[in-house]
Amino acid sequence: MVQAALFGGLFIGILSALPIIQYANCCCIWIIGGGLVAAYLDQQNDSRPITAGRGALAGLLAGLVGAVVWLVAALLLRAMLAPLRERFAGAVLRSAPDMPPEVRTIFENAGASSVAEYVAFFVLFVFAGSIVSTVGGLLGAAFFRNDVPPALGGTPPPLPPET
Repeated sequence: MVQAALFGGLFIGILSALPIIQYANCCCIWIIGGGLVAAYLDQQNDSRPITAGRGALAGLLAGLVGAVVWLVAALLLRAMLAPLRERFAGAVLRSAPDMPPEVRTIFENAGASSVAEYVAFFVLFVFAGSIVSTVGGLLGAAFFRNDVPPALGGTPPPLPPET
């Protein structure tokens, strides 16, 4: 289950941190999807049918891992994209000298996120994301439940004689 939770958490964290793609998470689609991925992988790794409890636990763990992955990925992306963002904002400010002061302030402060913002989003992600990914794990357990027992080795039983 740990491996399934890690992959589900990677799904959640990476997609939630990527610029532009993160905005598709408005309906928590990446977080629910991460719970679904964790439940699916848990079912594939275990021959027993997945239970609702196991699916919920896989989703919960994926949500917790996803919060940590999001924090690391968001901070790395912020550091990598900061020079590009500053260059873009500077070019816009130089090309439009008659820009209204309110808009100018937005471009001057582009990308100026504080550590407190990241901490607040991380705490929100841990609590709300864990709940939503647990729901995704429950849905995954319902969707991907494999009720067919695994085949046993050996020869198949003989067919009854035809009359």
